[in-house]
Amino acid sequence: MTDDLASQVKDVLTVDREEFQTRVEEDAEVIKEELANGTFDNPQAIVGFEYEFYAVDRETNALARVPRRLLELIGFEKELGLHNAEMSTSPQPLNEHGLAAQEAEVKARLSAAEERTTAEKMLLVSDGLWTIPPEGETTRGYLTDSIEDDGTRIASNMSDSVRYHAMANSEADVGMELDAPHVSLSADTVMPESLITSIQPHYQVPHARDLPAYFRYASRIAAPLLALGVNSPFFPPDLYDDAPATEIVDEAWMENRIGVFESVLNAEDPGKVRFPEDFESTEDAVDNIADDRTIVPMPVSRSDRFDDGFAHFRLKHGTYWRWVRPVFGGATRSDANARIEFRPIAAQPTVRDSIAFQAAFAGLLESTFRREHPVTHLDWVVARDNFYAAMRDGLDADLYWITNDGKETTDTEELYTDLFAHAKDGLQSRGLSDEQAAKYLWPLRQRARHGITPAGWKKREVRERIEDGANLEDAITGMQSTYIEKQVHTLIDGSFANWVGRGKKEV
Repeated sequence: MTDDLASQVKDVLTVDREEFQTRVEEDAEVIKEELANGTFDNPQAIVGFEYEFYAVDRETNALARVPRRLLELIGFEKELGLHNAEMSTSPQPLNEHGLAAQEAEVKARLSAAEERTTAEKMLLVSDGLWTIPPEGETTRGYLTDSIEDDGTRIASNMSDSVRYHAMANSEADVGMELDAPHVSLSADTVMPESLITSIQPHYQVPHARDLPAYFRYASRIAAPLLALGVNSPFFPPDLYDDAPATEIVDEAWMENRIGVFESVLNAEDPGKVRFPEDFESTEDAVDNIADDRTIVPMPVSRSDRFDDGFAHFRLKHGTYWRWVRPVFGGATRSDANARIEFRPIAAQPTVRDSIAFQAAFAGLLESTFRREHPVTHLDWVVARDNFYAAMRDGLDADLYWITNDGKETTDTEELYTDLFAHAKDGLQSRGLSDEQAAKYLWPLRQRARHGITPAGWKKREVRERIEDGANLEDAITGMQSTYIEKQVHTLIDGSFANWVGRGKKEV
């Protein structure tokens, strides 16, 4: 198997970079022609969802590798690490039935998957960053183990995705290291990225020409939504440098997932993974993707799919890593769409919390665009600085915002009052009742109102254990075991609010 994978990697590395780029640019012209013809327009907004998990041993909570046959049985897709699994929902119209269908599909497929994984003595965990390595192994070893097969570097615990393995063997510069407070790690592959998991809501714009305006709003709301969703303050304990435990806890970023993705895949400035630039036209968005630095040019096969008419461009887009990014796709001409993929949010403690972010994101884009919300005038540099402040400090970050009446503010209560009002307005404009919209947004309102996030909960749990005399390793492992145990009882039918005593009465 390894010999075959090494051979495939070698074949990929023979693809001519300049010829590949030429084909990408030709594909970009195809897309722009279809944009001019209105092919990517759709009369209504559509939503979709990607949801990543990692697997653990049901008895020990240690990270577990998912057998490939099991992935096929549960209908999930492989991701970077052997411990990862991902599901994607069927796109649905943004209305009460579409959102309900999104949540029902996630719950149905996850419930069915749990039956299979339970038989294998495994659990699928929804979380931002795993912290307990496989039993009998170190985190450092798991993330850095690799072999050299006839000059080709193969990561031992990485899925058999040729593109990921090729990154370690190409001329392209990628970071392949971790850089966070009190944590440092260098690797020969991009395997350290497999520490992190996320949710990715998609929003399909009705008219492709409006993509720049929607996108500008998406990048402005990225920071406040990220601040609500932070869920990865800790790394596996054996990755930390020698420092006082209280110092490590106090200085931990609330969303290390952002830093992991950037430090593992960035080696140049500007990095491949970064906060997205604004663009003036939809054609500019196409050109930005086409002109982005290529990591690994890949051989391309075509079929009768509509978007295989720009297959090289689609492949290039796979490494267009921005925290918010435009997407052009569609299996058929009638399904052709221009959409926005929202990537900042870590996987959440429960399905309901995850779907709350999908609803909030879609509702906000609906309302801010339709009402021409003045936050579109927030300077890009400020929006970027907001984003990284939210990454570091979560709800304690001083985020700059412009309210609906044009007031500039850093007041957290004013920001979220405005944000939730527009998220609710957007959902109601798509036919949801006042009660339905409020129910979707309720888990996030609770976080804003009471100043508690999953990352905040984790920090509190670890800090209390240290104050009771535990060392850092036992404190983090104990917190993680409690997280997993609580999730067992709430993943499908509860919310994070249940964890913090706020789940008995909904507003």
